[in-house]
Order: sequence, then C-alpha cells, then structure tokens
Amino acid sequence: MRNFFLYFLLLSTLLFAQNPIAYAALGDVIYNNVNKIENLKNIDEYKIYDEKIDKYVADVKQAKKEGFALENGSDSVTKQVYLNKLRALAKTNDFFVRSVASSYDAAKKQEESRRFSQLINSGLLDVSERKKEIVDYYFAHAQDMNTTGLIQSYLDADAKLRAKKEAQQKRYKSKKEREAERIRQIRENDRRTKEKLENKLQKELKEKKLEIREYQKEELNKTI
Repeated sequence: MRNFFLYFLLLSTLLFAQNPIAYAALGDVIYNNVNKIENLKNIDEYKIYDEKIDKYVADVKQAKKEGFALENGSDSVTKQVYLNKLRALAKTNDFFVRSVASSYDAAKKQEESRRFSQLINSGLLDVSERKKEIVDYYFAHAQDMNTTGLIQSYLDADAKLRAKKEAQQKRYKSKKEREAERIRQIRENDRRTKEKLENKLQKELKEKKLEIREYQKEELNKTI
C-alpha cells in the first residue's frame, strides 16, 4: 500500500510538473526565463536580437517537449542528447542575463530612467542584491519614473519607503508651487517695468510736443 502511495505521488508530480524533471537544475532556469527573454523584444536596445530571440524561444519549446518525452520513456531522444541541448540553450540564457545586468549598469550611470525601469522589471536582473541602489535611484529620479512593477512592490512592502515617497511628492509639489510663484513675480515685475517705461515715453513725447509747439509759436511771432 505504501509503495502504491509513493508511486501515485511520483506520478502526480510528473503529470503536474511545469518543467521536465530530468536535469531540472539546468532546465528550470532555461524554462523559467524563456518568457522573460522573449519580452526583451519590447526594449528598444534588444530589437536587434528579435530573430535570435524568436529562434531561441522555439528551441526552448522543442527542448521542453523532448524533456517530457524522455520522462515518458520515449526513445525519440536520449538523455545525453537532451543534456547537450540544455547546455547549448543555457549559453544563450546566460548571454541575455549578463546583457541585462550590463545594460542596467549603463542605464543607471547614464540616468536613462525609462530603460532603467524596463530592465529592473525584466525579471532577468538579480534585484535582491541591488535593492538599495534601485531604491536610491528611484528617489533621485522619481519625477521621471513610473512606479509600476518592482518599485511599487518595494513601496507596498515598506511603510518607510511609502512615507519617504509621500514626503518627496510634497516637496516636489512645493517646489513646483514656489517655481510657479517665482515665475508669476518675474512676469509681474516685467509688467510693471514695461508700464513704467511706457509712461516715461508717453511723458517725454508729450513734453517734446509742447516744446515743438512753443518753438513754432515763437517762430510765428517773429514773422508778424
């Protein structure tokens, strides 16, 4: 009875496993990352890899089928062939993981906030060891960034971060209000200066007209 239960448990595990069990330590990384790698096509700098990514995704799907076939006892693929295929796919997986890490460093250094957000939300970056620098970058560029995704999860999980965000938003609002007030004052000063200048010119013009009239009057008197 006990053996039957163990057999049933093993069968259930095989039936409901998302990935093939053979060489799972290697295969799981590949299968769990494939959709994330496919989504890199939504990032501008990775559009040059569109064809390579499409081929890689197709190869991963085929490998997954072969992995399940191997578990089912099919002789269409051998363990060695399947393992070699996983090793080849792992090289491509590792290439994109390294590329995302490198691109993240560049985006942070060059302060490209849109690309920075896309990369931290790609799922291919080890964000656990970069949490502090990600949070620091966010608060230094909050007005240029969307909190959707990883940043929002940090804010939701950490009351102190939420409080810091709210305080920063208030400061930003106050800064905008102060800037608006400064601009209003500059425009008001410009208006007053312009008005004074116009009044001065009008006064000078009026005085000039009076001078001309007096001169004309004097000249007229000389002729009489």
